[in-house]
Formats: sequence, structure tokens, C-alpha cells
Amino acid sequence: KFSQDGKIAVLIVYVDDIVLTGDDIVEMARVKEKLALDFEIKDLGSMRYFLGMEVARSKDGIVVSQQKYILDLLKETGMSGCRPADTPMDPNAKLWEVGSVPVDTRRYQRLVGKLIYLSHTRPDIAFSVSVVSQFMHSPFEEHLEAVYRILRYLKANPGKGLFFKKTSERNVSIFTDADWAGSITDRRSTSGYCAYVWGNLVTWRSKKQGVVARSSAEAEFRAMAQGICEGLWIHRVLEELKMKIELPLKLYSDSKAAISIAHNPVQHDRTKHIEIDRHFIKEKLDAGIICLPFVTSSQQTADILTKTLARPTFEHLIGKLGMTDIYAPT
Repeated sequence: KFSQDGKIAVLIVYVDDIVLTGDDIVEMARVKEKLALDFEIKDLGSMRYFLGMEVARSKDGIVVSQQKYILDLLKETGMSGCRPADTPMDPNAKLWEVGSVPVDTRRYQRLVGKLIYLSHTRPDIAFSVSVVSQFMHSPFEEHLEAVYRILRYLKANPGKGLFFKKTSERNVSIFTDADWAGSITDRRSTSGYCAYVWGNLVTWRSKKQGVVARSSAEAEFRAMAQGICEGLWIHRVLEELKMKIELPLKLYSDSKAAISIAHNPVQHDRTKHIEIDRHFIKEKLDAGIICLPFVTSSQQTADILTKTLARPTFEHLIGKLGMTDIYAPT
């Protein structure tokens, strides 16, 4: 709800859990009074814990983590005393659809489901969880070992979470990347994107593409189209909240071929298989809604969402995601 002086009160509801936020203190108090008249509510004060997510505040910003959720998961699986791992997935691991010994499907699905929910605050495990999710229907020992590897990685840093810093920036930037033919089971590519609003990471995704790409440029182009859709959704949400936003949205790609295809209509005859995506991206470019700056592969943040990485590269990209551990000893 917006007031005449430009202030806002936002009510966020998930079943019977409610968050009330905004800068309109008067309207927020009025909303609480109205809720109390119709429902039996309990005011828990400033938000510290919500749906398994822990919230910590400082003068610099807000940290959202799931430390208790992780420790409970480790205890439930009997891995509280396991040996920690440096990365969530072995860079040399190759997971096929069929393994040596089948495992309990329901237990596997339950574990992976918990990891999927955990990835709401842990983009560092998004790719690994995406991979193990592909074997939910018929898991084998090798797939379960990959799940345990993720748990061992979480044991090393259970308090790590997302840091939302205070900033005067008012722009949106998106990093998109693709690992061409990365899946050894069907040679489909994996798309990844991460979107920053005002310098803070707010959305990310790691997902296998629906069709086999015939070139690395095609795989990157499809990932670029997904990233633009995410940027347009964020733009629409910010407009509904009446937040100022600078245009064009910046969509960073490390593929010069994909950027060239987006700008150059002469290449029609060589890009018929991605014609819909090409027209969609060109339309947004011409409207000035997006721009496509080039970024080197070493600075491509979305790389962490498309493939397994060695420890140095992995840790470098985690820093770029804006993750921090407020529970780490100083």
C-alpha cells in the first residue's frame, strides 16, 4: 500500500506466516491492528527467523542464512561428524543415469528436496543440487554419494549466507552463461544466470536446457534469453513497488558470438534454429530495455551455476555472489 508522500507498506504472506515491511510506520501499525481484529496473531517483533531462514542485521546491511536448517539436516543424516569438503561436487565426478547399486528412492528424494529448499540462500550449491535432482526417479549409490558430498561441503561452512548491503545503486545487472553439451548422459547444455538488484544478488538459476544445442553460441544464446526474461520480471516487480530503476538492464555474457548474433540481423540464415530467441532479444535491444556488455570468462559469475569448478575458481566466484559467514571465527 502506497501513501501520498511516497512511502510504502508491504504485507508478505505464506500460509499463516506473515512479514510486514516498508517505510510507512503509520500504515504498518494500522495493518497490524486490522489483522488482530479478524485473526489471532502473535507479533514476534523484528524478523530474526522465518521459514527456516535466519536474518541478521547490522549498520551495513542484512544477512540471510540457514545455519540451523543445515545443522539439523546433518544431524538427521548422521553426518554431524563427517569430514568437510572444499567444494559441493567433485570436479572429476561423472554421473550416469545407471549406477552400480540402487538406493532407497524415497530417502534420496527427501534428501534432495531438503537441499532444494536450502538453495534459496545458498547459490553456491545450486548447480550441484540441479545435477543430483536429475536422478530422482531412479537413484543409485553414485548419485547418493554426490548428495553426501554436498552435505560434507555444507559441514565446512554451515553459517554462510547472502549479504544484502546498503547501497545507493539503482541498476539491475544479470550474468548469463552456459556449459555447452556438459551433460554426459544426453549432451544437453546447462544454463545459468544470476541477477543483481542494486548490487545485491536476488535471483539465480541452474537448469539443463530442453534441447541439444548444436553449437556453443546456440547454448549461450538460449541462456541469454532466459536471463533477459528474468531481468524483465525483476523490472516489472520494481515498477509495481514504484522503485526507481536505471535502464538499460545490463546482461553480461562471455560469448562474443552470442552477442554478435543478438546485434546483427544479417546472420538470419545461420540462426534459424534459434529464431524466436533471436527476435525476442533483438526486440528488447532495440527498445533500449537491455544492453549486452561483454565480460571475460574469468569474471563470469554465472560460471558457478553451469559446471563443477576447482576450489580456487569456486571460492573466487562465491565472493562475487556476495556470500558471507557471520558465524565464522574472526
